[in-house]
Amino acid sequence: MPPGFPPGFGTGKPLEQRLLKLFRKLDEEGQGTLLAFAEFLASRKDGEDAPAREPVSEPLDIPRPKEESVPAAIRRLAQTYPMINRDSLFHQTSALMAQHVMQGRPAEEVIDELEALFAEAWRKLAEGGE
Repeated sequence: MPPGFPPGFGTGKPLEQRLLKLFRKLDEEGQGTLLAFAEFLASRKDGEDAPAREPVSEPLDIPRPKEESVPAAIRRLAQTYPMINRDSLFHQTSALMAQHVMQGRPAEEVIDELEALFAEAWRKLAEGGE
């Protein structure tokens, strides 16, 4: 059983079996990316119960590392902009992650676009939008 999966995972539900098959086909880097993305998706669920922050705070100053993966950038940006509802950026973030993983779009380009996406979401929130 791959690390990070609970005992019995992949023994029952067809969706779990399909995910496990795909996971096993990936190299170590791909497995790490898939796991990081799954953790990001799961964190969205955890964030649903968080109370809304008022007033809108300034973004935290978390510098971008010279070398950074897309999942790490998503985590960094979520920490930089804790006031932004993750659900509001889910579709755009997922699309950018898919472009990187599935289509081979360079990480640096995707991260640049993610940074712009989060900054724009914060600007709208600070102006009174959601």
